[in-house]
Amino acid sequence: MSRWLSIIGLGEDGIDALTPAARRLIDKAELVVGGERQLAMVPTNGVERLTWASPLKLTVDEILCRRGRPVVVLATGDPMWFGIGVTLARHVPTDEMWIIPGASAFALAAARMGWPLAEVECLTLHGRALALLNAVVAPGARLLLLSADGTTPLAVAKALTALGYGRSRLAVLEHMGGPEERILTGTADVWTAGPARDLNTIAVECIADADAVVRARIPGLADEAFAHDGQLTKREVRAATLAALAPTPGQLLWDVGAGCGSVAIEWLRSHRTLEAVAVERDAARCAMILENATALGVPQLRLAEGGAPTALADLPLPDAVFIGGGLTVPGLVEHCWTSLKPGGRLVANVVTLEGETRLMSLRNEIGGALVRIAVSRAEPVGPFTGWRPLMPVTQFAATKR
Repeated sequence: MSRWLSIIGLGEDGIDALTPAARRLIDKAELVVGGERQLAMVPTNGVERLTWASPLKLTVDEILCRRGRPVVVLATGDPMWFGIGVTLARHVPTDEMWIIPGASAFALAAARMGWPLAEVECLTLHGRALALLNAVVAPGARLLLLSADGTTPLAVAKALTALGYGRSRLAVLEHMGGPEERILTGTADVWTAGPARDLNTIAVECIADADAVVRARIPGLADEAFAHDGQLTKREVRAATLAALAPTPGQLLWDVGAGCGSVAIEWLRSHRTLEAVAVERDAARCAMILENATALGVPQLRLAEGGAPTALADLPLPDAVFIGGGLTVPGLVEHCWTSLKPGGRLVANVVTLEGETRLMSLRNEIGGALVRIAVSRAEPVGPFTGWRPLMPVTQFAATKR
């Protein structure tokens, strides 16, 4: 089939900045789809026009109904960078589309700030939780953030201040590339620029105060970073567990018997394309999982409340499974192993003799490796210091061939 769907990125300079080829695609279209701002930039020419509905799926379905007929979708900047092109590419084969990007807001903002774009963390807060900031704020970090609307800059300033980054420098770049372009600047702790225009991008240069929250992205956050009731994979064991799970971009983890969610949360923090489902039957712990996910910047963590293996029935198949609790539940290990994709990793930690017996049996059945992890921490003993051991953990890890 010919390339019937064209997705064209527009800037504030409108269609005058488009190539002749992009202009011809618009001229030949039977349907032009876009937001009101984009549609106002192109002449009507009697062509059918459609604005985005809510929910978005309604308009996507309408586009798909026109398959084989020339349709143009107008986007802002680069359609494939947090844009509508990403959504449509899930439904339309690549060889049926022309995607013609404009300059992204990130590229324009980096040019205005003089920042190397490859060294900047780029996020969208449009339709996303502000808590995403909690994972990327760090001393010296540079952030570019797509705003949800004109209220986003103030919300970002407050969030930075709460994290101990009140001295961070902010620049709010409005309507870049057009006649209404404006840049507002200030620091997070005294942000007084007032409401911005809705179309804006925020540049943040993170400057830490003395009491700033500083968290590494590699696994092994301090135990105190998590709200928990004692059901927590301790820091040293957690780091070893994540190493065995081997997070790889784009992969999905099942954290079974998640407790406070520490393993799933650290899995997600290691790369922005990772996905995870925390499976937990205790309601109070489920609440802690959501609290921790928000505080540590991964609000996208999915929660499956219920006991395993029943709660696993409708989940997408995983690339890795961690069993932190319930190893002796009948059928649980078998369900997890069967569900694993080829090349997937199964890791299980136990502290009981009964659990060790099950792991020995499992190794005989499917192979894999057993490791004993024994950790001692230096703690006060009266006026002196001594080693206080944690309970030894036996860890099983196997790869599905």
